Amino acid sequence: MPVSTYRTNHSIPGMTHPRHPGAPTGSTPLSQRLTRTVPKELVHRASVAEVLLTDWTRHDAHHFVLAAQWPRGHSFYTPINDCHDPLIAAETIRQTGLLLAHTEYHVPLGHHFLLHNLHVTVTPAQMRVGTAPATLELHAHVGDVKERRGQVTGFRTDVTLHRDGHLTATGGGTMTCIAPRVYQRLRGTQSPDTIPALPLTAPEPPQNVGRTTPTDVVLTPLGQPGRWQLRINTHHPTLFDHPHDHTPGMLLLEAARQATTATLGHPTHPHTITTHFHHYIELHTPCTIQAHPQNETGQQDRARTVLITAQQNGTNAFHATLTTTPPPT
Repeated sequence: MPVSTYRTNHSIPGMTHPRHPGAPTGSTPLSQRLTRTVPKELVHRASVAEVLLTDWTRHDAHHFVLAAQWPRGHSFYTPINDCHDPLIAAETIRQTGLLLAHTEYHVPLGHHFLLHNLHVTVTPAQMRVGTAPATLELHAHVGDVKERRGQVTGFRTDVTLHRDGHLTATGGGTMTCIAPRVYQRLRGTQSPDTIPALPLTAPEPPQNVGRTTPTDVVLTPLGQPGRWQLRINTHHPTLFDHPHDHTPGMLLLEAARQATTATLGHPTHPHTITTHFHHYIELHTPCTIQAHPQNETGQQDRARTVLITAQQNGTNAFHATLTTTPPPT
């Protein structure tokens, strides 16, 4: 496979040679160059501040090593009980798939991506916020690559994240790459310019969903326990970093986390999140979020699992399962 034309540095600053695929690195640095984020266009961000990846290189045919950095504080993915937000790990994995699609599998910029599923499991002890931003090394394996007429149309990504040589998170997802003309046929006349979003509805009280400001609340109470309307603020600087013609996937993950927090009655730090996206969720039609508490999965650590579903126009459009533990006393 040809070398990416986007590569500007063939080594990862501060990273080290892997002993075997998927393992944390050893002790010989590849280089000590200044760190910078990857081009924001390659991870579909408009703001440089929202880019988490800083470099990447190919290890072998479908195995890549990447670098990322998590800030000590983020405007939206704020620390929870002095731990990095698990959703920042999910966003890092999402950006990994997009970066590799464009740079290593030659999916042209301007193509659209349909995310089918995304999952992440974090190691709570490695999520602590330190005295400096968290520098991460990622190992990404790409599989189930689909092609049509020599053009990659989709693949699965499996990612492990290491911090200071310790496993911090694992996860992955499956996506389909869609050419602009095909996407236009799929979506018709719908575009960010032609689809008016719903009027912004009243938020659930921020303290009920683990937030400090109404601006970051993505649920509107419906007056029934465990049921909300999805609150879509198309001006939110992180969730709508750029215009969309449908609800972004990370907004749905946040809705699932907030619904879990409201259901369990305490701030949650999910250690496992699995999601499945079945249909586009439109901006101009109400969407109902519902929480379904499951049986306790572990009596000793008091782990709890909550199933979150999203329905729009009578159709199940999204579901997620979050497993979490109460914050330490």
